[in-house]
Amino acid sequence: MPPDIHPTPGVGVALVSENKILLVQRAHAPRQGLWAIPGGKVEYGETLIGAAHREVLEETGIDCEIGEVIWVGESIGDGDPPDHHYTLTDFLASVAGTPQPHAADDAADARWVTIEEARQMPMTPTMPSLLDVLTEYVG
Repeated sequence: MPPDIHPTPGVGVALVSENKILLVQRAHAPRQGLWAIPGGKVEYGETLIGAAHREVLEETGIDCEIGEVIWVGESIGDGDPPDHHYTLTDFLASVAGTPQPHAADDAADARWVTIEEARQMPMTPTMPSLLDVLTEYVG
């Protein structure tokens, strides 16, 4: 493997409102067609919180307040070398009411769902463990 290949930092945002979480359906690889919380890559010179805020706004059109870190992990793709390797930091976020999301950028669709509904959706590999954590924050 070439020495200049490194994991890419990424962020996710668990936006919670009225006992529901906001999920987006990925429009592009990796994990195209699967559901996850809004998120993406951290740009060079950008803070994790700044990236988290930007990704939610880009993918859903919703302006939110980023809160505490609730999950840290990684996503490593298939292959040798893997087709992707992200180190992930997921934040809890809040918003007033339940604003209507507008899927854009890397999101093909966006919707508010209960944790039970989310567990029935085709989701990215990191989502089940995040949903377990979110049960502490969502009624």
